[in-house]
Amino acid sequence: MGNRILIVDDDRDVIEILTRRLRSAGYGDIAAADHPLEAAARFDTGATFDLALIDVTMPEMDGLELLEIIKNTSPSTECIMVTAVNDVRVSVKCLKKGAYDYLVKPVGEDELLMTVNRALERKRLLDILDMERREAPPEIQHREAFAEIVTQSPRMAKVLREAELHAASHFPVLITGESGTGKELLARAIHAASPRAAAPFTAVNMASLNSGLFDAEFFGHTRGAFTGADSDRTGYLETTHHGTLFLDEIGILPLELQGKLLRVLQNGEFIKLGTSTPRRADVRVIAATNEDLDALIAHRMFRKDLYYRIRGAWLHLPALRERRDDVPLLIREFVQRAGGNPERVRPTEEALERLMGHDYPGNVRELESIIRSAVTLSQGGAVTLAHLPEDLRRRPAASGAPSRTPPGEVVSLAEAERQHILKIFALSDRNKTQAAKLLGIGLNTLRRKLRAYGEDADNP
Repeated sequence: MGNRILIVDDDRDVIEILTRRLRSAGYGDIAAADHPLEAAARFDTGATFDLALIDVTMPEMDGLELLEIIKNTSPSTECIMVTAVNDVRVSVKCLKKGAYDYLVKPVGEDELLMTVNRALERKRLLDILDMERREAPPEIQHREAFAEIVTQSPRMAKVLREAELHAASHFPVLITGESGTGKELLARAIHAASPRAAAPFTAVNMASLNSGLFDAEFFGHTRGAFTGADSDRTGYLETTHHGTLFLDEIGILPLELQGKLLRVLQNGEFIKLGTSTPRRADVRVIAATNEDLDALIAHRMFRKDLYYRIRGAWLHLPALRERRDDVPLLIREFVQRAGGNPERVRPTEEALERLMGHDYPGNVRELESIIRSAVTLSQGGAVTLAHLPEDLRRRPAASGAPSRTPPGEVVSLAEAERQHILKIFALSDRNKTQAAKLLGIGLNTLRRKLRAYGEDADNP
C-alpha cells in the first residue's frame, strides 16, 4: 500500500539506485521503464501513478515530451525531472510544462527523499481540495483497510478518503471527536493503509501515564536500572520501530510529560533507562483526543509546540447524532457481531423509532452496547421496545414521524401503507436510499409512491 511511483530513465543503473533509495525510505510500490515510449504507453492504457521521476535526456523521446504526455493524460501525477546537465533554461521549461521540481545528477539521497516527500504531500493536499469540491462521496481505494468502519454517510466518506490520502505519508495525524466515535479504529485503518502496515501498531493510553512511568514505558530500561528492575524491558518506541504509535487521550497528558514527548518526536532519539547511549526509533505518530486542544492551549494546559508537532494532518470524526442514516446499518452490523441473524433479530418499528431518535452521547460505542444487550434479551427474536434500556423506553416518539391512526379507527390497506412509508421516510431523515432499504422495496418504487403522496421525489 502507499504511493505509486514510476521511474523513467534509459540508464538501468540509475533506476536501480533510485529504486533502492526509495524502498529504504518506505516506498514499496515502485515501477520502472527504461524507455520513454514504454512509459507513455502505460499512461495511454490508463495506468495511474502518484509520482514520476523522469530523465530529461532519453532516445526517441526526451523527458520534456514525456512530461507533456503525462500531464495531458494524468494531470494529477506529480513529475520530478532528473538530468545530468544543470541548465537553467531547461529547468524553466520543465516547470512551465507542469513539473514539480528539477534535480541534477548525481542526486543525493537526502535531496531525493526531501523532494519526493514534498511532491507527494502537494499531491495529497490537491487531492483533498479536489475531493471537497466534488458533490459525490469519494471512493475508498484500500477498502480492506477501512472495512471495520461501517458507514454510508457522505460526511464520513470524506473523512475516510482524507485519512486514506494521509496514510500514504509519514507525517503525524491528529484525530479529534467525541468519546466513542471510533478514533482508535480510524487510527488502525490509517496504519493498515500505510507503507508501515507490516510493522507494529502500538496503542498507548496517555491517561494511564505519570511521571514515574513515562520514561520506563516509552524508553524501556535495562536490568538493575532501578529498584525492582530484574530484567530488560523494551519500551513503546523500540517496540514500534518502523510502525505506528497511537497516542490516545493525548489531551490529558500532564504538562510535565508533554515536554519529554515533544523532544522524542522532534529528533526521534531516546535513551533507555540504565544506559547512556542514544537510540533512534522510526515511528509514525497518530494522536487522538476528545478534548478541545485550542482551549487547553489558551489556558496553558497544553503546549502549543507539541500541538503543531502532532497536527501534521487533522481529521475530525462526527458524532453519531450527526450521521443518523448510519444507525440502521450499524444496528445490522452489531447484531451480526453479537451472533444474531440480522434477518430475524431486527428492531420492530417502535424500537427502531426510539433507536433512530436517540442522541447517543456515547456515540457508536453506546449503540453497540445497546444492541448487544438487546440481542441477548431477544433470544433470537425481534428486538422490541422492552429489550431497550429504560431511558430509551421512556423517551417520547420521534417528533418528525407521522402520527399514528387513532385506536379503534379502521383504515384501508393503501392508507396503512402510506402511513408506514412516510413514517420510515421521516425516521431515515428523508434519505430515500436508506428508507428503501428499511422498507425492502426498490428506490424507484419508493420515489413513485412518495410522488403520489405529494412528497418531493427529486432529492436523493
